[in-house]
Amino acid sequence: MSPSRSSPSQVPVGKPATPAISEDWLALGVGLTFFFVSLFGLGGVDIFGWAVKTNVWTEVSQIMTPVSRNYPRVKGMASLIFTFLLLLVLLAVVAKAGLRVRFSKFVNAFTLVFFISYGCFAIGSYAHIAATPIELKKFGIPWSMNLTGEAGFIVALIAGLIVGNFLPGLASLMKDAVRPELYIKIAIVLLGATLGVKSAEAMGLAKAVMFRGLCAIVEAYLIYWALVYFIARKYFRFSREWAAPMASGISICGVSAAIATGAAIRARPIVPIMVSSLVVIFAVVELLLLPFVAQHFLHQEPMVAGAWMGLAVKTDGAAIASGTITDALIRARALADSGVNYQEGWMTMTATTVKVFIDMFIGVWSFILAVIWCSKIENRTGEKVRAIEIWERFPKFVLGYALTFVVLLIWCVNSPAHIATGKTVTAGTDVFRVLFFVLAFFTIGVVSNFRRLWQEGIGRLAAVYLVCLFGFIIWIGLIISWLFFHGIKPPLATG
Repeated sequence: MSPSRSSPSQVPVGKPATPAISEDWLALGVGLTFFFVSLFGLGGVDIFGWAVKTNVWTEVSQIMTPVSRNYPRVKGMASLIFTFLLLLVLLAVVAKAGLRVRFSKFVNAFTLVFFISYGCFAIGSYAHIAATPIELKKFGIPWSMNLTGEAGFIVALIAGLIVGNFLPGLASLMKDAVRPELYIKIAIVLLGATLGVKSAEAMGLAKAVMFRGLCAIVEAYLIYWALVYFIARKYFRFSREWAAPMASGISICGVSAAIATGAAIRARPIVPIMVSSLVVIFAVVELLLLPFVAQHFLHQEPMVAGAWMGLAVKTDGAAIASGTITDALIRARALADSGVNYQEGWMTMTATTVKVFIDMFIGVWSFILAVIWCSKIENRTGEKVRAIEIWERFPKFVLGYALTFVVLLIWCVNSPAHIATGKTVTAGTDVFRVLFFVLAFFTIGVVSNFRRLWQEGIGRLAAVYLVCLFGFIIWIGLIISWLFFHGIKPPLATG
């Protein structure tokens, strides 16, 4: 493994070519392309109505339909093929131009990734897995696991873990399309549009979520980072070079924070790479565990649960994915236990808002650390830290999330008619958002080769992570989430 260029999220499946453009910028570009094209819908043009919608099903013929009724001649399988071809062409161009991946290799790899991921999502939509209590009669079944269609994300993650850890040949074949950070960041850009429409419907609650989310992450930064750094230095005897990226990666925002901090303090490249690899492993563990813990203990405090996912799970993909699963699990339990039908997406929005605010602070935090390292620790006389480093560390996809959110929020606010057209627009982009989430879940599993990372000597780092994560990060995150979001409920679904 080359310490200077390898991305930790891709260690198990080979060394990628050095990209011409970062995945952060590419995700921003792809996400905004979908969004701006979809805006023709504001004028009544159904741009993405032919895209595939995956339904809860008992018979295979029910799985796929176009998202809109405006394309009656497009049947389910044709809708899937058209959707695949659009994603294939767009992402293959991106891979060739931005990631320097050979076109033919990406086409073959992405075809495998897409159809395996979609197959997993379809399995997760099977009625005995996904149907809610009010749908049992509709499907003529006596029971269901009540997980909703988001169960497909879990199926995709498990399938990815199997491929990454037990089928190395298959993982190698698809390595050029295994890009979990790219997929999840595109999905988050598109998620902003969906949440903009939802926020316009309940503006007061949206303001509360954003304000409380900002307060929560400021407190988390001040507490988490200092504790992890102290424990790594005092009890595990790590040097400052190791302790600072560990503190950022373990306590704040995983891969992005570890890499940004490592660059800010001029650590050797192997340091953030090893820390980031560890973050990916534990993020998968949290993703598999915490949503179900939240469903059991926090089903009466849904927004606390959403914020907890954003504060406790340390990668963008796993945090938003955890928020999405938590949203589905708690909505299903609330409906089953008390007949309360919460509107979909508000727990996901809370997790995303908290996580995005964390991401926004990465650049600022890296700049602060760079100043401290240059002026106090390394004490290089006459050396100045450039203010532009804030921009260099800033996660660019966050700009897309903010832009899509604001555009549709402004369009929809105070106008029920505009809300209706906004929902039409996001119905199309939501199809692609969900598919990018599925691709991210599957590829997160593929890159999580636990055995190989252990061989890289990650055990001692894991001990720090284990002590900090389960010793205080999860619990402090829960306390902060409770303090800021206790008693706040999502709006009830209508219709």
